[in-house]
Amino acid sequence: MLFNKKMVDELNLILTFPDNSMMQGIKVHADAEPCVIEAAQRLFAKGIIDKADGGYLTDLGLDLAEHAQVLKLALSEK
Repeated sequence: MLFNKKMVDELNLILTFPDNSMMQGIKVHADAEPCVIEAAQRLFAKGIIDKADGGYLTDLGLDLAEHAQVLKLALSEK
C-alpha cells in the first residue's frame, strides 16, 4: 500500500508540531488550506491529536511524530 494524499497531508501536519517540547501544540485556523483542516479533523478522529483544530499530540501522536521525523530524515536529500 502506498501513501495516499490524505496520509501525506496528515504526516505533514504531524511534522508541524514542535519536536523539542511536548508542552507546545499547534492551532489550525479556519482560513488554513482545506486539506490541512481536513487532516487535523482526521488526526483528531484517530486519537492522534487532542483537538479537531490542532491542540497537542496524544501519546500515540508523539510516537507517530518520532517515526515521521525518522522517515523525513532518512528520505531527505543530503
